[in-house]
Amino acid sequence: MAISYSLDLATPAPAPQVAREVHDVARTSGLFDAAVTAEQLLDGGAVTTLGTRVVVLESRPQPWNPVTTDLGFTPTVSVEFVLDKDNALPAQQDDIVRIVGGLLDLVSGDLVLHREFEDIWLLRRGGELSVGEQDDLWPAGRLALLHQPYRRTTQAFADE
Repeated sequence: MAISYSLDLATPAPAPQVAREVHDVARTSGLFDAAVTAEQLLDGGAVTTLGTRVVVLESRPQPWNPVTTDLGFTPTVSVEFVLDKDNALPAQQDDIVRIVGGLLDLVSGDLVLHREFEDIWLLRRGGELSVGEQDDLWPAGRLALLHQPYRRTTQAFADE
């Protein structure tokens, strides 16, 4: 089974604009080679240098979506990250944080980075950024990839 992470955004920016921002952040960080285009992110996705598939989608969540019911905002765009199980998982997770960290400066609105609605890694709500308190998910090197002020607090989706 694939390991995937989702960045769900409630933003006025349309999916093509978010795809351009993801593309620019990833290219600047050296995560995409020169052949990757922003359009690919909207059309099946593009693969990073470490093998992570990145896809940008317009969101159409159901009313019972956990982001809506538990966190209080309805996503309009999602960025999906599917890890390559044959490559270094922690390095791919760092790449996800690099992309998300760059997007924090470029895309407005509430957002949440989570693993399959189980672990909330990062949450921006009402302009306040929080990252999880788990040191195994957020070692010092990964925290250093964030350039915005944040607080450490554990957020969770409600148990079913």
